[in-house]
Amino acid sequence: MEFLDAVFVVAVIVMSAVIHEVMHGVAAEQLGDPTARLLGRITLNPISHLDPFGSVILPFILVFTQAPIFFAWAKPVTYNPYNLRPGRFSEAIVAAAGPLSNLAI
Repeated sequence: MEFLDAVFVVAVIVMSAVIHEVMHGVAAEQLGDPTARLLGRITLNPISHLDPFGSVILPFILVFTQAPIFFAWAKPVTYNPYNLRPGRFSEAIVAAAGPLSNLAI
């Protein structure tokens, strides 16, 4: 894989991880918890979500070694389950928001 292709693949994966984490925060906020917004984590700016190893170094290593799998991670978005509106599935909705955004992408 050429360098520009690798940069493109890593950029797409990193933005997918960022959207994944933002959606956890958005779901929590919709259910009544403002913690993610107060911490500045509901933003598509990757700088506030990047984990140096999991978002940059490891993806490049996996691309350049042509690994059969590829993944990345971002810093998790904090939420307080005690601030969520009472409901049976509130925490499950927050948890499912990230993976569902990945499926949508």
